[in-house]
Amino acid sequence: MTDMKPLLIELGTEELPVKALHGLAQAFFDGVLAGLDKRGIAVERGDARPLYTPRRLAVLLPGVASEQPEQHSEVLGPYLNIALDADGNPTKALQGFAAKAGVEWTALDKTSDAKGERFVHRASRAGAQTKALLGDVIAEAIAAMPIPKPMRWGAHEYGFARPVHWLVVLLGGDVIEAEVLGVRGDRMSRGHRFMYDKPVWIGAPGDYNEALRAACVLVDPEERRARIVAEVEAAADACGGTARIDAGILEEVNGLTEWPKAIACGFERTFLAVPQEALIATMEANQKFFPVLDAEGKLSERFIGVANIESKNESEVRKGYERVIRPRFADAKFFFVEDMKQGLVSMDAGLATVTYQAKLGSVADKVTRVAALAESIAAQVGVEPSLARRAAALSKADLQSRLVNEFPELQGVAGRYYAMADESLAALPYEQRTQLAAALDEAYMPRFAGDAIAPSTLGQVLAISERLDTLAGGFAAGLKPTGNKDPFALRRNALGLARTLLEGGHDLLLHELVERAVSLQPVKHDELGSYDISQFVYDRLRGYYADRGVTAAQFDAAENVAHDSLPDLDARLTAIAEFAKLPEAAALAAANKRSRNILKKVEGVVPSAIDPALFSEDAEHALAAAVDSAVADTDPLLERRDYVAVLARLAALRPQVDAFFVDVMVNSDDLAVRNNRLALLKRLSDRLGSVAAIEHLSI
Repeated sequence: MTDMKPLLIELGTEELPVKALHGLAQAFFDGVLAGLDKRGIAVERGDARPLYTPRRLAVLLPGVASEQPEQHSEVLGPYLNIALDADGNPTKALQGFAAKAGVEWTALDKTSDAKGERFVHRASRAGAQTKALLGDVIAEAIAAMPIPKPMRWGAHEYGFARPVHWLVVLLGGDVIEAEVLGVRGDRMSRGHRFMYDKPVWIGAPGDYNEALRAACVLVDPEERRARIVAEVEAAADACGGTARIDAGILEEVNGLTEWPKAIACGFERTFLAVPQEALIATMEANQKFFPVLDAEGKLSERFIGVANIESKNESEVRKGYERVIRPRFADAKFFFVEDMKQGLVSMDAGLATVTYQAKLGSVADKVTRVAALAESIAAQVGVEPSLARRAAALSKADLQSRLVNEFPELQGVAGRYYAMADESLAALPYEQRTQLAAALDEAYMPRFAGDAIAPSTLGQVLAISERLDTLAGGFAAGLKPTGNKDPFALRRNALGLARTLLEGGHDLLLHELVERAVSLQPVKHDELGSYDISQFVYDRLRGYYADRGVTAAQFDAAENVAHDSLPDLDARLTAIAEFAKLPEAAALAAANKRSRNILKKVEGVVPSAIDPALFSEDAEHALAAAVDSAVADTDPLLERRDYVAVLARLAALRPQVDAFFVDVMVNSDDLAVRNNRLALLKRLSDRLGSVAAIEHLSI
């Protein structure tokens, strides 16, 4: 067996784009592994993972074979009837094939296939040395990386995400002098740009992490991430608060630093009069700072910046961070104060001049439709209809605010603050005003995958109404998603609608809600019907439940039976999952599938009356009695939606069902007997399908 040696490849660059950094590192790592595998070079990967900093992408593998295994080739030649003449001598075809292979024709082997026997040339050669192949492996890995707009530098024709300055390639302790993107392999890496601006000698791959750490570079992103979290938390604790560490911001800071150092900073308390969401948004999104929260979870006047250096004059770095954030905060404060002067109701008047969609009118037109939906839905879920209409009417007013214009992610959040401060809403009882204000924010929930639905019922009413109008309008305007194009985010809106109905426990008929939303649209699409949109919502639910372990067959079983609402559908799916675990499930599903197929072939109406006097087989009597008992037992269970108990009770029918299909010929020559048996089968099938179309569970 060939010996195994550690392999290090480091590609040194100018600072790489932070949001693409992890993907580039993973692609480089995967590409190198794929290149080695393609050439049959054995790899001991261990727990190796992509290593990277803003200035480098690296692959460090604990073991790579020093050479390929023996290489074998097989080239097929002419069939014997073409290769040999009548006397068994080689024809020109065989001689040409042998000459091309570089051997005498007598040295060729023979093989057979469906067409007969033919000549074949088989050869073996020693595998190539890995060091001779690494240049091509690296070049292929780089060429396969997802770089939509490569940069070019100097007079070179090649390009990369950023200019490349150095390349380290070590196999064991040996330098592999491969060349890619104009640089040759070496053992000299680079340290921190400011704290160790000189070459770093890498004696062997195993020395890599420690050598760079000594040069003020943490090349392992997990180690770097852990250091950032520890430093930020310690700095926040020293300030008497708790750091808000957003996962996305943490990942960006991790991609911006090689030697992270947390620095505690502050700002004037007067800025805390601005909605904290605006301050947090500018700290996180614009400056990549970590806000510090007080003991009550509210924003304090402290924040943590993370420098890519251990400065000898940390106070100057702190001043710099505080200086860049102050103008943004001042702008937010100005916008907020001016918006408060204008008032939410005044903002609402401006929506009539803002186009929502060319065929669907202005934003004000959309608000009117949403308000009508909210009023009708509120009456069904125990919310004061007039309050729902008022909240819906103001649900888009903050789009006209200066604060939302500057911070679009504050839609709804700004509306909540402005509603509580608007004097024109002062006539509302405080509790109703608070509910209305909260609902303006909650109407946008869930905002993203994994986000919770609106917590209040009024907020849920607005969220449902908003998404219904968006879906109906999108379909009416011919904007149904195609491929990756979904300009109105109809897929996300459909899932948000379904989740709010489902998780909110609202027993509302989806198709009726959709019909109402469609009826309010200013344009009517020729092919638009409530079914299209309802089915679109169900398609989103299919993925939602698949993530929770519900199989496609189980979802089909529940979807294809009448259900009162999405919560009702959910209860049926829960029951199906339990039923599928029972030993009787497969047999009963197959029996119901057989029953349905028999009943489908009946011409005319299937009889409903059962006459016990026409039973001639014991199995008929037994099944009829068992079904009668099961129906009596499950009627009250169905009434209270105890679907798990219903299916558990129906599972007890298996012995009688099995005996019936073994002993009874349904399609008897006697028409009266046949109709009586069909009636019994229909009664059985209807009850077996009362919770779900369990025949879908049959393979």
